[in-house]
Amino acid sequence: MRKDSVIANIADDLGLDMKQLSSRKLRILSHVSEKYFYVNLDNGNLHVKDRIDRESLCRTEDSCFLTFDAVVENPFNIFQIKIEIQDINDNSPAFFPDMLSVETIELTSAGTRFALQTAEDPDIGSNSVQTYKLSDNQYFTLSEDRNPDGSTFLELVLEKPLDRETHSLHELILTAMDGGKPVRSGTALIRVIVTDANDNFPIFTQSVYKVSVYENTPINTIVITVNATDKDEGANGQITYSFSKTSGNVHRSGTFSIHPVSGEIKVNDKLDYELAKNYEISVQAKDGGGLMAHCKVLIEAIDENDNAPEISVNSLLSPVAEDTSPGAMIALIKVHDRDSEENGETDCKLLEETPFSLISSSNTYYKVVTAAPMDREKVSRYNITILATDRGFPPLSSKISIILEISDVNDNLPLFSKSIFYTYVQENNLPGASVFSIQASDPDTGDNAKIIYSISSNVTEDQTSSSYLSINIETGVLYAQRSFDYEKRSEFLIHITAKDNGSPSLSSNATLIIHIVDQNDNSPKILYPSIDSGGTAAFEMVPFDCEQGSLITKVVAIDIDSGHNSWLSYHFLQESEHSYFAISQHTGEIRTSHIFQERDVLNHKIIVMVKDNGHPSLSSTVTLNLIVANNFEQVVPRFNDKISNEDPQSNLQLYLVISLALISLLFIITFMLVVISKCKKPSPPPVLDGLSSNLYPYVDPSLISQYTNGSMTLPYSYNVCVALESSENDFTYMKPNPCVPVANLIDAEDSELGNESLQNNLPASNPTGWILWIDLPVDYNQVDCSAENRKVEE
Repeated sequence: MRKDSVIANIADDLGLDMKQLSSRKLRILSHVSEKYFYVNLDNGNLHVKDRIDRESLCRTEDSCFLTFDAVVENPFNIFQIKIEIQDINDNSPAFFPDMLSVETIELTSAGTRFALQTAEDPDIGSNSVQTYKLSDNQYFTLSEDRNPDGSTFLELVLEKPLDRETHSLHELILTAMDGGKPVRSGTALIRVIVTDANDNFPIFTQSVYKVSVYENTPINTIVITVNATDKDEGANGQITYSFSKTSGNVHRSGTFSIHPVSGEIKVNDKLDYELAKNYEISVQAKDGGGLMAHCKVLIEAIDENDNAPEISVNSLLSPVAEDTSPGAMIALIKVHDRDSEENGETDCKLLEETPFSLISSSNTYYKVVTAAPMDREKVSRYNITILATDRGFPPLSSKISIILEISDVNDNLPLFSKSIFYTYVQENNLPGASVFSIQASDPDTGDNAKIIYSISSNVTEDQTSSSYLSINIETGVLYAQRSFDYEKRSEFLIHITAKDNGSPSLSSNATLIIHIVDQNDNSPKILYPSIDSGGTAAFEMVPFDCEQGSLITKVVAIDIDSGHNSWLSYHFLQESEHSYFAISQHTGEIRTSHIFQERDVLNHKIIVMVKDNGHPSLSSTVTLNLIVANNFEQVVPRFNDKISNEDPQSNLQLYLVISLALISLLFIITFMLVVISKCKKPSPPPVLDGLSSNLYPYVDPSLISQYTNGSMTLPYSYNVCVALESSENDFTYMKPNPCVPVANLIDAEDSELGNESLQNNLPASNPTGWILWIDLPVDYNQVDCSAENRKVEE
């Protein structure tokens, strides 16, 4: 058939959709057939790719088939197709050689037969040689007979004696004709040479010799020995062996050799069963008189396992996503062994332990499919080694390696090293300073491993924290947006989210707890005594007859810092060697250092410094004016003695102090009389000296706890007199015991108690102010002085 001729439509035969031929990659796979056929993917027709010569493919075999595999994908399938090559009469019979020489003596009797070489026609059946014809002559006729193997045996028969003197040379035309339509023919020239008498022909012991030999037989190995005999004697009986010139011998003359005397046929070249399975050799024996005889030697090659399996990869899907489901085809493998029968049968397997398996699809095809889940983070590349072993003896094997890349999918969360992180930051930091660096890891690759950090704001706490902190979305470094103040907030709880850039993205959270470390940035604040804008406190009266070590007053201060920064100590400034008073460094209590004498100084001005324990230390001061006297009557004469030494402004201040003290005393007496009269119980008139704490309302201890940091380490009982109006006299005095300290004086406005909270609870009978007598044991070590509780509680 001509090139590009249509043989058949294999798409229809296989039941394939014409529209899917290209997408399903219909193709031919074969070692031989690919150069003779091709498929048109537009219509599914199978075409002739190149001229097919049956004789070169199958020689004289009765049937000739070309086999190939048609492969389609999606889904994968293999179809085996056999094409039968039908013979046509395209070869004419031919003689090898085309001129035959026959020598005979003139005494040869009629009926003598001369063996002739038959014609060869590579066609088969009726297209091969069918008849022979000899040209017209008066001496010879043609005789045809059959050999045991079915081949034609030709002989030239002498019809009447020859006369060398009349004709020494006879030339005859032998014609061979096949049975094709039209008939083809071939001719050979037969030259009959008439010689003197050599009347016996060589005779082979067998007309056909058969032998089998392994294809790996070493060179120079004797395969078979042919033998012919001649009854003649002398030179006419000496036989020489040689290969006849035939088409088979022309192609195989180099494979075998024959000894001219012994008739031994040896292997002259390496045999290859895969190239030629059978060898047919024509041997002639010629005596010294020129008479010849012919025989055939049939040599069959026996296959040996000398070819290892050949492995080829026809389809490979790489890279493969790590979440590919089990059973997906990764590669299509073809295994071919050129040997025959068991030597050509193969078994395949995978050498390594991998999440893949090998499935046989046909005799020669295997599919590599996924058999188990894959994890790129554990193994990112597989070296799949396929071993193919034939079933010959000894078995031969070959192997091939396939590099399979695993592509990443976003199947791993970004992970923090721990769920909660702690860090400590000094307060008063610079805005924009780095606070902490947090990192998460993601074992994925590419965008799947690119992490973006953010501060979560799911709750109100986080929303307020976001105004203090920001995070670099790429590096995870946290920065302070503004300075921290420990006294306002000592701790931040931040929720940080790490989210990768995969699709869909994955995220995880971690908690960062930031502890603000206190710095000594707040000076002590003096709560008592209250001081004016100039830093000077009111007057304190000291009983003249007080014993040594008596408690005069106490300086109360707080520091809103924490820890060591809030530890306070109390000191006198400009303390002289003969000081009348001493101050406790830890409690701030001021006591007398000796018993007062008439000649001692009446008025004492002392400066108290309250210092914290920070680095550097901060401090505050208050100036106290202490007047030594048992009552105001004693104060006036002594003040008169000193008026001459003081300026008018100082006298005016003294007069104001005395006036305020008198007014306050009158107010207290009036208030007590009103209270007693309302009780409707007979009682003696109120006397200041017998003043009892039961006459005054009870004050909640928590009110006092708001104004101390615990610097009073021991419980004390204090008498407190409070004047709510700044215009009232800040002094009061009592005489139940001259050694009992004068009541501490606290101004409501300066002490941060707040007029508003107190005024809300004033009785209707006393709207302008009240006197609180507090006889209260307070253990300051048990009082909660944290910053959160520093509020005025009513």
